[in-house]
Amino acid sequence: MSQKELSRYDIIKRLIRKEINCPKASDLLKLSTRQIRRLKASVKNNGAAGLVHGSRGKTGNRKIPTTKKKKIIALLRKHYYDFGPTFANEKLRENHHILHDPKTIRRIMINEGLWKPRAKKKNSNEHRQWRERKSSYGEMIQFDGSYEHWFEDRNKTGEVCLLAAIDDATGKVIRAQFDKDEGVFPVFAFWREYLLKQGKPRSIYLDKFSTYKMTQKTAIENHDLKTQFQRAMEELRIEPIFAHSPQAKGRVERLFNTLQDRLIKELRLNNISTIKEANYFLEETFIPSFNAKFSVLPRTKTNLHAALSSKEQKQLSGIFSRQTPRVVQNDWTISFKNQWHQLTKDQPATVCKKDQVIIEEHLDKTTQIRLRGKYLNYLVLPERPKRQLQPWVLAAAFKTSAPRGNTEATTQVGHF
Repeated sequence: MSQKELSRYDIIKRLIRKEINCPKASDLLKLSTRQIRRLKASVKNNGAAGLVHGSRGKTGNRKIPTTKKKKIIALLRKHYYDFGPTFANEKLRENHHILHDPKTIRRIMINEGLWKPRAKKKNSNEHRQWRERKSSYGEMIQFDGSYEHWFEDRNKTGEVCLLAAIDDATGKVIRAQFDKDEGVFPVFAFWREYLLKQGKPRSIYLDKFSTYKMTQKTAIENHDLKTQFQRAMEELRIEPIFAHSPQAKGRVERLFNTLQDRLIKELRLNNISTIKEANYFLEETFIPSFNAKFSVLPRTKTNLHAALSSKEQKQLSGIFSRQTPRVVQNDWTISFKNQWHQLTKDQPATVCKKDQVIIEEHLDKTTQIRLRGKYLNYLVLPERPKRQLQPWVLAAAFKTSAPRGNTEATTQVGHF
């Protein structure tokens, strides 16, 4: 008997011996007089055992049958050995039509050693101020990249980068894309497709990674120095907001924590091992299912994404290009990446010597030369022949540079 039952037994015995009356027993045990009379009758008939619940020690009506439990354990060990209880329960329901409360699956996984309950976090004294979600869809998009072994050992490339954009108001993953890295061209390709499908968001919240913001002292002192990404956002009139800590952009950080758990396992279950397959799976299957489970409704129904103008659509490939300034030489040539580009005679704009032009490296790996909004015609020249110096020129230069009294050096040049 429990201590509670022993206390009840003592009071009921006093009631039977008429040391106290029924209202007093009711007051002491915090039970109704009807319940006291029932307990009194039970003790008279069965003694102290009358206070013990009749179901104690018996198998519960909702106990999982042994055969079914063994099946669940076998599935967990074979397919979901490193899943969390909630995620494992979802997969059992979706793939095997086994319906149970997540707490039941959690208890089974703990008993089988497949899940270890997490220790409670210690309270931190560091102050964090809560920020309310934005009110409208498209008002602010949180964007970041995460390097991880997304394909585990099924791909020899090792770590790849997952780029993801999540809406702050709804928690909806608007777009996610795997790529080799978080460089300028992968980020430009991501946002080009985003804008074509969704339109322009009001602002983008991101960190100070070198692709997005210059953090060198010279750049901080000179506000005119911008990254390619900042320049593109300025042309599109989208405000980039830079977080001072990872916790500040917590929504996208938590998203990656979830994806590093769930997405890696989903890719494994679907035997996906390439970036192309993974991007198709993300767009067609994973993101719609993820948003259905975890996104929320915004406070207002307004969509603040702005449609691209016809001019912006025409200029989009140029905006999302790596741009480098160069100067036109006296022979109407331009040097870029150890190659010479010869401007032709016929041009859509007047070109003068010493004009500054913009070299655009586009996402389709083509190169364009722009001057005052016009693309110039050019030819790529073969490598210029290297200048060959005559032996007497080398000898004269060597004599001039040789230290005084060094006759050995002079003699060697003479035999050149």
